Amino acid sequence: MTISWKNYSTSPYFDEYLNVSKSFRGHTKKIGKFLESLNPNDLYEINNATESAIKSMGISFRVYSEEYIEGKDRSWPLDFIPRIIRKKEWEKVERGLKQRVKALNLFIEDCYNDQNFLKESDMDESLITDSPAFKDYCLGMKLKHGSWSSICGSDLIKDEDGKFYVLEDNLRIPSGVSYMLENRTVMKRVFPDLFKHYGVMPVSAYPAKLYQTLVSLSYSRSRQPEIVLLTPGIYNSAYYEHSYLAQQMGIDLVQGTDLVVLKDNFVYKKTIEGLVRVDVIYRRIDDDFLDPSNGNKDSVLGVDGLIESWRRKQVSIINAPGCGIADDKAVYSFVPEMIRYYLQEEPLINNLKTYLMSDSESFSLIKERFKEFVIKPVAESGGYGIVIGKNASNKEQEDTLKLIKKDPRNYIAQPLALLSTTPTFDKGSIEPRHLDLRPFILTGEKSYVTVGGLTRVALKKGSTVVNSSQGGGSKDTWIVDK
Repeated sequence: MTISWKNYSTSPYFDEYLNVSKSFRGHTKKIGKFLESLNPNDLYEINNATESAIKSMGISFRVYSEEYIEGKDRSWPLDFIPRIIRKKEWEKVERGLKQRVKALNLFIEDCYNDQNFLKESDMDESLITDSPAFKDYCLGMKLKHGSWSSICGSDLIKDEDGKFYVLEDNLRIPSGVSYMLENRTVMKRVFPDLFKHYGVMPVSAYPAKLYQTLVSLSYSRSRQPEIVLLTPGIYNSAYYEHSYLAQQMGIDLVQGTDLVVLKDNFVYKKTIEGLVRVDVIYRRIDDDFLDPSNGNKDSVLGVDGLIESWRRKQVSIINAPGCGIADDKAVYSFVPEMIRYYLQEEPLINNLKTYLMSDSESFSLIKERFKEFVIKPVAESGGYGIVIGKNASNKEQEDTLKLIKKDPRNYIAQPLALLSTTPTFDKGSIEPRHLDLRPFILTGEKSYVTVGGLTRVALKKGSTVVNSSQGGGSKDTWIVDK
């Protein structure tokens, strides 16, 4: 017996495959009909083939818990039914993301120099100047191509109107791009014929584009500057990605102990043949651990003297220290205003309505209509600390309101978005599951946006938690030119 779409629910959410009358959307019809021709055994076979490919390729991620203090490696969760987006729709998203990141980079540089936006806008200056991410050693710094967040990962969702919205911007050390690339490799093994017939646009250019971006940000005159990727080490949850990207770009993967800053303030890597000067560091270490003399004094992950070398422009650090001031869910609410201020343009992609809990009127509204909102701590990532109002018990509601009262600056609230759904394999059947999307935006001499991005999917029925560390999975994202 083949799969039937009759029992597939499309309401009240926007489903990206079927409309409310259960008809396929134009760009999903071909794969929808293909899935319709399969029976549960076929689906299990495809799922098993997907899982086997992932295991044979060694694609994994590390999860930390009380049970596994040093972390436990797990196979990367990939659902074999792709997410499909029309090229025409994606081109608008691409333009909107470039616009957004351009404004954010201008804002970061402004905050460390003239602070014009802080003086002329409605933003409370303390949002920036009191932020732990604000680094005094960045004051007066102007960077090559004005690129502070050279690698940004913005999280997008589709709401009930079928339009993309920006949920948040990850400007410090965004992760996940290796899984976007590996998802494509796996899917080509599993569905080779569908790729030929569908005209799926390739994603493979990213490592080359990343390398070109890093080269363009070097202060060295060499056409082949010395570039390294600085990792905290094998126990980091994103270590798989660190080693993957270093390998793809043909650069060395190093730890803090592999580097040294000498009296000339240049950075050198230690090799068997002696010291080699480093021009660009793609860092995957938090600001406070980069340099024990300018952050956490006990850090063994970074390099003593690194920040001074960066300040003297004798090494480029990507992403730049201090760019985290704009990676804050409270600052996020001002991005549309930044776009108008710096670029004199209207935003091409909208934010979700956001309420700052430091505003007394907003707090009163949330207190009164708690169940209609999602409460988020401004500096957390990975889905941690989020309270979904409709799912919260009375005690959770009381506890959350107490936390907000104690530290209102640390919280924002957003209306509960009705995340779009797409068909997902679940125990022999196909069911709708909620999802988001993380494209990656590179900013150097030129800008580049990935063709699609990493689609993350909530594998549990009804859940909107898409993070892999909390039980979420992923999908390959197909941009189709149809």
